[in-house]
Amino acid sequence: MPDEVSGRCLCGRVRFRIAGHVRDVINCHCHRCRRHTGHFLAATQCMRDDLQVDSMERLRWYSPDGTVGYGFCEECGSTLFWRSGETADKISVAAGTLDTPTGLTTQASIWTREASDYHALDRTIPSRPFGTEGSQDSL
Repeated sequence: MPDEVSGRCLCGRVRFRIAGHVRDVINCHCHRCRRHTGHFLAATQCMRDDLQVDSMERLRWYSPDGTVGYGFCEECGSTLFWRSGETADKISVAAGTLDTPTGLTTQASIWTREASDYHALDRTIPSRPFGTEGSQDSL
C-alpha cells in the first residue's frame, strides 16, 4: 500500500489525504448505510489525526441520532466519511472516493442480515449478520 492515500468527492471540491495506516475495506449493509449511500458502504478506516481534508468549509455532516455522523460534500453530495463517538480517534472513509491504486482488499461484510434482497453477498469474504461487536474490526 502507498505511504499516502488521497481521495476526493465527485465534483472535486473536497479533497483529502491520509498519511498513515489505512485498514482494508469493510462492507456495511446496515439500513442506515444503505439509505445514506443508495447501496452498501464500503469503507476503510484511519486515525483521525492522519486525515487531512482540504476545503473543510465544503464538508457537511449529517447525524441521524447523535451517535454516528456521515460526512459529505455540500456541492455534489458525495458520501466521504463516517464517524462514531465510540471510536473518536478513528474515522472511516468511503473506499470509492479513494484515488487508485489503493492496494486495499475487502476483509469482511457486516450487518448482512440487513442487506437488500436484490444484492448477492460475496461468499468468499467473511460475513457477520450484525456489526463488529466482539471483533477488532469496526466500520
